[in-house]
Amino acid sequence: MSDTCTEATLSEFDRDTAVRLREPGVHDVHLSAGWAIGHALNGGYLLAVAGRALGETLPHPDPFTITAHYFSASTPGPAVVRSETARTGRTLSSGSAGLFQTGPDGRETERIRVLATYGDLDTVTDDVRTSARPPAMPPREQCFSAHDNPAGPDAGPEMGKRLDLRLDPATCGWAVGAPSGRGEMRAWFGLADGRDADPLSLLMAVDALPPTAFELGLSGWVPTVELTAHVRARPAPGPLRVSVTTANLAGGFLEEDVEVWDSADRLVAQSRQLARAKA
Repeated sequence: MSDTCTEATLSEFDRDTAVRLREPGVHDVHLSAGWAIGHALNGGYLLAVAGRALGETLPHPDPFTITAHYFSASTPGPAVVRSETARTGRTLSSGSAGLFQTGPDGRETERIRVLATYGDLDTVTDDVRTSARPPAMPPREQCFSAHDNPAGPDAGPEMGKRLDLRLDPATCGWAVGAPSGRGEMRAWFGLADGRDADPLSLLMAVDALPPTAFELGLSGWVPTVELTAHVRARPAPGPLRVSVTTANLAGGFLEEDVEVWDSADRLVAQSRQLARAKA
């Protein structure tokens, strides 16, 4: 964490993903309960924590591609990230990291293993040739926020209090007991304290929406097995639009494909994850 910043001036996301260097390649962290979904911490939040530690280890600042395998649920409290540089080049550098927690028995458990390649998004060209289009969504004021929850604004997961999430009504049937049966979820996305998105927060944004399993008629925890995120551009200020789709739920597992669009209609992040789906 930069010496020029104080706890009071940092956003909640920055405070809760802060890493402190213990020795080269080893960072101490404190995982915040504010990013919990039920009893476990959100996978995107944990990816951002590991991503910040890797960003301080590698010579390049921004995650271009990062893959995480989740071994067991992480809990609020102390943790350590151990990072290793695999290769350093002129424009890209690669490394790996593991996030560990110590249990009541004193034994250390690896929760997540990450492999990533970093670069500098300020050096990428502005040549874009794409057939991708931003998701068609109603204006933010016509979408559902936590205040529209029939059970009250505090009924959702703890992480929801850290987000300004406005869900597309077309993907909210699950909330009133009438799931559409389509594997889709869409929302306007921002942080509740108004912090603008950056490449690190995009790692959290790709895993921040309710799971598509809800619209497929399932309920309960949908734990991530593996998550790969690609950061394509530094996002413009303003709310993001996040679209999540699932085409195949089989054998108790589903995939979620995510696109994140910024206020300038640019595709700034993509991801795919494999998750368990409990019937």
